[in-house]
Amino acid sequence: MRKLLYISCIVLCWVACKEKATTATTDKAKKEASAEDSATFEAKAKEFTPENHVSTMEEILGKPKYDIRTIGILVYDGVNELDMMGPRYVLGQAMGVKTMLIAPEKKPITTVMGVTIVPDTALADIDQLDILVIPGGFKGTIEAAYDQALHDWIRKIDKNTVYTSAVCTGVWILGATGLLEDKKATTNWYNAAEMLKKYGATFTKERFTQDGKYWTSAGVTAGMDMSLAMMKDIWGEKYAQAVMLDMEYDPQPPIKGGSLEKTDTDVRWMMQTMYDAGVQPLIDSLEQGERLKD
Repeated sequence: MRKLLYISCIVLCWVACKEKATTATTDKAKKEASAEDSATFEAKAKEFTPENHVSTMEEILGKPKYDIRTIGILVYDGVNELDMMGPRYVLGQAMGVKTMLIAPEKKPITTVMGVTIVPDTALADIDQLDILVIPGGFKGTIEAAYDQALHDWIRKIDKNTVYTSAVCTGVWILGATGLLEDKKATTNWYNAAEMLKKYGATFTKERFTQDGKYWTSAGVTAGMDMSLAMMKDIWGEKYAQAVMLDMEYDPQPPIKGGSLEKTDTDVRWMMQTMYDAGVQPLIDSLEQGERLKD
């Protein structure tokens, strides 16, 4: 699959150059390869080897906007699987980049849905990252939003990142560090504006938002959109498009929904009530604990 991705990128970029040189091309012609094009594609595919793919890609694409070598995704007990694995899959397609799952300790963690994940390394072993991704979840995420030791680590890593990002309620963790103060951001739909105001940020109500080096996304699946946008920004549109094709990422949900605006009123009420019942008592308990410390 990875080899096919590299070849597809080469083909996509070659087509882009060809299209720029031919201004009077129809949409149909752009999508269909001529006999000459097919011969060129075949020749390029024969030249491709796992050993030369990086140099071949750089020759056609040019080098990425930033020299990204390390991407770290925070994981912890109670993390949401898709918050974590969506960005892991997308950003893990970047050439020459080491992508790591980083846990408080180097031992298995259990996700919010009960899946066991073995992290690559522990917080104490990582002092620098080019990109940091903070996924969300439920109970474990809210607790992490009050974990001062974790906040210290995030602030330390943030000093040298090219991008610091968060998905869904993971934005609450990032917000709790103070790094989103006076920034525009988005997050999970639940009390979104209120939660971001608590951290000094302005809610944008967007699928994903970039403010300087900080990227934030709405709930769960939006983390993939954010990651693709980061991929496009760093490695270019054609590279991101190749990743999307590898994923066959072309969402077509069977029903209308997925946002507050597209969800029926009674369903919104039910979900809000369920979230209130689970989230608010935990926040109240943690806030009380913080006051007792003070």
